[in-house]
Amino acid sequence: MTSPIDLSDALAPLIVLDRLEVGPVEVTTRGLKMPYRVTRDGVTDETELSYRFEEDVFDPADPDAVNLASMIGAQVALNYGLFCREIEFRGPFDELDRAFLTEMAENTACEIYVNKILMPNPLLTEAARVPVVRRRSYLQSTLVFAGGGEAGTGTPTESSPNVGPTSGRRWDTARNRIAVLSSGGKESLLSYGLLRELGYETHSLFVNESGRHWYTALNGYRHLKDTDPNGTVRIWTNADRVFNWMLRRLPLVRPDYHRVRADEYPVRLWTVAVFLFGALPVLRKRGIARIVIGDEFDTTRQVKYKGISHYDGLYDQSRFFDNAMSMYYRRKQWGVSQFSLLRPLSELLVEKILVERYPDLQRHQVSCHAASVRDERAVPCGRCEKCRRVVSMLVATGGDPTRCGYSAEQIEPCLAAAAEHGLHQEEEAEEQLLWILAEQGRLSPKAVEGARAPATRSGSPSAGPHPEVLALRFDDKRSPIQAVPNALRRSLYGLMLQHADGAVRKSGREWVGFDLVNDPALARPYRFEGREKGPETERAGAATAAKDYLLAELTWPEAERRLAEVDIALLPVGAIEQHGYHLPLDTDAFDADYICREVARRCSAPRPLVLPLIPYGVSYHHQDFPGTLSVGPDTLARFVYEVGMSAAHNGISKLLIVNGHGGNMATLQYAAQMINRDAHIFTCVDTGETSDADINRLAETKSDVHAGEIETSTSLATRPELVDVTRLEKFVPRFSSQYLDFSSEYGVEWYAHTSRLSPSGVLGDPTKASAEKGREMMEAMIVHLIRFVEGLKPLSLAEIHERRI
Repeated sequence: MTSPIDLSDALAPLIVLDRLEVGPVEVTTRGLKMPYRVTRDGVTDETELSYRFEEDVFDPADPDAVNLASMIGAQVALNYGLFCREIEFRGPFDELDRAFLTEMAENTACEIYVNKILMPNPLLTEAARVPVVRRRSYLQSTLVFAGGGEAGTGTPTESSPNVGPTSGRRWDTARNRIAVLSSGGKESLLSYGLLRELGYETHSLFVNESGRHWYTALNGYRHLKDTDPNGTVRIWTNADRVFNWMLRRLPLVRPDYHRVRADEYPVRLWTVAVFLFGALPVLRKRGIARIVIGDEFDTTRQVKYKGISHYDGLYDQSRFFDNAMSMYYRRKQWGVSQFSLLRPLSELLVEKILVERYPDLQRHQVSCHAASVRDERAVPCGRCEKCRRVVSMLVATGGDPTRCGYSAEQIEPCLAAAAEHGLHQEEEAEEQLLWILAEQGRLSPKAVEGARAPATRSGSPSAGPHPEVLALRFDDKRSPIQAVPNALRRSLYGLMLQHADGAVRKSGREWVGFDLVNDPALARPYRFEGREKGPETERAGAATAAKDYLLAELTWPEAERRLAEVDIALLPVGAIEQHGYHLPLDTDAFDADYICREVARRCSAPRPLVLPLIPYGVSYHHQDFPGTLSVGPDTLARFVYEVGMSAAHNGISKLLIVNGHGGNMATLQYAAQMINRDAHIFTCVDTGETSDADINRLAETKSDVHAGEIETSTSLATRPELVDVTRLEKFVPRFSSQYLDFSSEYGVEWYAHTSRLSPSGVLGDPTKASAEKGREMMEAMIVHLIRFVEGLKPLSLAEIHERRI
């Protein structure tokens, strides 16, 4: 009888590298070099990742340029979080970079574990066989970030945490300039053609690996370089060499992996970002505000394998990836957004539009990774899965495969192989494609009926058609109408409709046709960009812009416009109550209102709306001190509830109640629950929870509860003229039990009249307060709320409630 497997250590055999050290980066005006050092069994090997540009894109003395170059060089490393005990990133990575790298390393580790380790993989050895384990995180590496100088706001350390947002300069970008991450495949060629026809200044950015993979891009690059030389850019990298160098240091990979014919890489799944980040310096140099990725409908998937949720190995081609990147750009204040024009299209419809509308571009399409060069043109191999897929789609859509390099002798074998072996497409598109070929007489119905889908699918495709595959498909998760900026939508979808069989959207399990041209969703805001300037906003001038986040100061037409742009609002709630001998009665009310105004002022456009302050709170426990004005919990809860319901009626779907008074907490949480129950909107209460950890690190006083070090410091920072520094008195309460201590992590919530605890009303030590501390504390509160708001702002309610894989 065998011993049971210790699942807690079941994935330990995958940790085959002791350490991967990345950086620091070396930057020149036209390139970067990033050392990669691997340590295994005490032996260290080193190689170098390089990028080269055709124009000056970096100033080596600019900290922001060095920060960007460091992020470019770090991307390859994210593929090895499952296999390394430790990964150290050396260089100026700010807090936003660290959070991004950590999140993507965790995601990629899960994707590789499921799609490369658990699923059949002919490129791995028996040593890679491990059991199915369900974990919260599959990242087995400890990520270490080691200094390297300033990066925007500087590099935070454990002893000196950086809570501020990036202070790097915002890129000077224009939205009429759009980049296409180009590969020579049908998606990037179609994206280029559509954007040029729509009149945008279009830049084709070809990121060129040093190996044969460049052959797929060769024809498209040469054609665009000849016809559009200023808009066509080539960026060279040796990333493929670094990937292969890493494979030779992973004993889990077969030594002869390069001799095994397979349409996949042995372990890597974080690849698009390696090219994408390499393109960003060109966006920065040329002032390009948008970057387009060529991904269609079936690349956004959330599936399960033996109980483990994952993205089917396609995360970096999904809409989730576009959103994550756009959020990262937004937080870095770069003025860039990322999206695909093609998400409503099937792969078959992409090919159809390219063939019918842009035949001169389709002629240069190469999708084969085994292509070779003949007479200075890349030609596809005609034998791989991608070739049989492309040939089948070209034949089905009336195209001529010989125009893009296939020989006449290759066509019939490709069609036969498509029926015999299946295609790596969504099942409905494959069935539709085979059905069309059978209808055309290119495949026999018997061959189609006997066709087998790939091993990862559940069964064989049927002979029946799926007409929705040739329509524009709109789905809230995969391809919402508002997934591209407003200015593009109507004209873009109009061009596509000339070649598609209408537009459909999901109703239950069925696809139902609808009138896209007159659909209200066409007017919905694009979440990752502010409103573009037009004559109306130009006339409004600076005065309107300065107050456009304060609801109370808007006219109703101005409010109507702003409510069409943003669905998030901040509601400040405070109190009028005693704050010792030295602070004004409205301290809680002022702080809540001040924070909300600062958060909105410093958020990117469209800025959240700030609702008028509710100044009164539940303060009965301070009523022994003159001047305290209190309302009952039921009164405050009802008032906040009514305000929240009215805000929801006006279109607010995300309400953040910013509470300046601890005594309001239970009441506001109850009101938030009731708003959520009845209005079905996102509602939350922040009484400092988003920043308490940072505030507590800045404060010296342990039991600082009321009118002590923290509130006195923030008041000294914001309105020192109202602080009577001659009357500062320390009173730090001591409790008979740690469970009664308000500041204890073990303390219970309990209620008492303040006068029974403190004769002055102070519960803390205001003598330790300072304006400098107050500025740091207030900044921490504001910055964390900005990040929270910016993270919520682009999300729909469905996305907020969606469980993140």
